[in-house]
Amino acid sequence: MQTVLVVDDDTAVRRPLARLLGLEGFNVIEANNGQEALTCLQSGRDNIGVIVLDLRMPVMDGWSFRARQRSDPLIADIPVIVVSGADAERFHELGAVATLEKPVTLASVVNLLRDLLPDH
Repeated sequence: MQTVLVVDDDTAVRRPLARLLGLEGFNVIEANNGQEALTCLQSGRDNIGVIVLDLRMPVMDGWSFRARQRSDPLIADIPVIVVSGADAERFHELGAVATLEKPVTLASVVNLLRDLLPDH
C-alpha cells in the first residue's frame, strides 16, 4: 500500500488532515517541515506515493523542499499536491500535479488522492 506524506508545520492543520485521510482508508505519515519530509523520503520509508505539501514552514519551506526533491532522482518522480494559502499566483512554478489554495475541503484532497493512488 502506498503512503501519503502530509507536510505542514501547523499541527492544527496537519493532524486532523492526516487523521481524516486515515479514516478514508489512506496510509498516512506526517512531517512538520521540508527537512523532515526529505528524511522520510530518502529513507524510503513507507512506500510514499504522494506528498501533500504546505509552502510556508520553518526549517525548510515548501519551495526549498521541492527544489531538493526535484534534484534527487530517487524521489523526484513522487507526485506533489500543494495545499497552501501562500503564493497562489506562483503555484505553477512548483511542478505539482495539483494545487489547492487554503482553506481546502477534505473532499477536494481525498478526490485528488484517489485519482493519484487508485489502489490505496
